[in-house]
Amino acid sequence: MGHTASMSTYDRETLLTGLAFPEAPRWHEGALWFSDIYAGQVHRFDPVTSTDEIVAEIARAPSGLGFLPDGRLLIATGTDKAVHVRGADGTLTPYADLSQVATGMVNDMLVDDRGRAYVGNYGDDSAPPAPPYPADLALIDVDGTVSVAATGLDFPNGMVLTKDRTTLIVAETRSTPGRLTAFTVADDGTLTERRTLAEFESTVFPDGIAIDDTDGVWVASPFEGAVLRVDQDGQITERIAVPGAFAVAIDTAAPALYVTASADWVPEKALADRTGRIDRIALG
Repeated sequence: MGHTASMSTYDRETLLTGLAFPEAPRWHEGALWFSDIYAGQVHRFDPVTSTDEIVAEIARAPSGLGFLPDGRLLIATGTDKAVHVRGADGTLTPYADLSQVATGMVNDMLVDDRGRAYVGNYGDDSAPPAPPYPADLALIDVDGTVSVAATGLDFPNGMVLTKDRTTLIVAETRSTPGRLTAFTVADDGTLTERRTLAEFESTVFPDGIAIDDTDGVWVASPFEGAVLRVDQDGQITERIAVPGAFAVAIDTAAPALYVTASADWVPEKALADRTGRIDRIALG
């Protein structure tokens, strides 16, 4: 188990407020893209101009985002267990049906450089303290074929690829203890050599994750109210206090860490209270 780093002090500023439940942030071409799941919206936020644009509206719990090599946006949608693609004109069309793999709501997604997409799901509709139902991780190949990439994961959530693209790291949010699980990625996208990269203390339920230029994995720990950095030896090297942090993205050029956060994850309360926000932490 990684050692417990003390809280670090970084400058943190709130850039955007009034959201319901922002999740699945992606830094892409100078902007932060994210889903406001319960509001049924996907946003593109420009931190330089503070411009927040709604680029898609889809009332099926949009979550995981990713970009195809041609620039089109993929959106994983939870309630219909599917992935949709946004065309250049903003039109959304079906891209893949995951209902034969996903036993619970579809959640986060990673799209690799070739356009293959890995998509996780909740497993079932239970919540702690009930035990999780093991979920399968879906793989959507470039031709649209859907298969099972890995089985028996305890709520596969945030995912990243290492810099050399040979290792996929998955946050298992509801494993006991919470952990980051690593796989070797074959040339055809299949996953082998499953192993534990890091295990956490009982307060950490790893949610959204991002990876920096030195393969440090930044992990949102919502119920601890923190963001952690884990190195490739599974050691926690940084711990930053961020209330309600559910997911992270990195602009490595800045460098800066973007955090999607909310005071509550319960849909009705999150929609009513609108405490969702976007924070930025300067890492340089």
